[in-house]
Amino acid sequence: MKAGRSLYAFSVVCLILFARPSTGCASEAFFSTSSSNEPLRERVRVEVELPELAELPPPDSGEPPLSSNQNDESTQVAIANAPPKSSEPEEPVETIADPLEPINRVFFIFNDKLYFWVLKPVALGYKAVAPEVVRVSIRNFFSNLATPVRLGNCLLQADIECAGTEAARFFLNTTIGIVGFFDPARTEFQIEKQERDLGQTLGLWGIGPFFYIVLPILGPSSFRDTFGYVGDLFLDPRTYIFTRPIFYVVRPIELVNEASLTLGEYESLKEAALDLYIAVREAYHQYRQNKIKK
Repeated sequence: MKAGRSLYAFSVVCLILFARPSTGCASEAFFSTSSSNEPLRERVRVEVELPELAELPPPDSGEPPLSSNQNDESTQVAIANAPPKSSEPEEPVETIADPLEPINRVFFIFNDKLYFWVLKPVALGYKAVAPEVVRVSIRNFFSNLATPVRLGNCLLQADIECAGTEAARFFLNTTIGIVGFFDPARTEFQIEKQERDLGQTLGLWGIGPFFYIVLPILGPSSFRDTFGYVGDLFLDPRTYIFTRPIFYVVRPIELVNEASLTLGEYESLKEAALDLYIAVREAYHQYRQNKIKK
């Protein structure tokens, strides 16, 4: 009987030790502790608790965990909302050399005072007595007289279409427009004036502005554009039509008439600029560069 009980107990122990599965973390933990002197119930407790620890959820962060699909969607949304990266570097803003700045500022202040103390008051008075239609007609008349300047520079720039446009405008405005006081070429035939001058022509030929110049009364310019202005005088019929005494009367009328049509533009620029001199210089340079690029 005792031998049978001992054999039975031995069989149970062998069954417990060798008849368990050989895979999984629990079995590895069990066999790793089988060589120790811990009681059997401790080994069983470790075997049961380890899977429970492995299945515990991560600490609660206040937000539900994202699935892999949600992570992919979030990444796609972030990429879509990211600002586009420019593949081309930004072009630096071009500036014009100004070695004569001290002298230029003196003439700039002179022109500024001349505008506010003389030209603007006269233009306001002129505007009060001359209707806008009269002032626009006077501008059209002087613009039509200057057609040879624009036409000549169109030819110098080898722009035949531009030259044809100016020739057509001159014919229509001189005849139908009553010696240029009206502009039927633009209003009736949609033929726009081509703004061309010798300074622009020289720029197209690759000649740079060299440096900035402020001319008394005439305002901002450059060495190239000043040279071009003198050259345009030889193409301008006003140089030959008006004798010197008449020129000194007609030219101020033209300046006052133009100022009456542009009142407020210079004032707006002056209010917005931190340094009016620099603002006018850079605005002039960018304007001339854009005319050359066209």
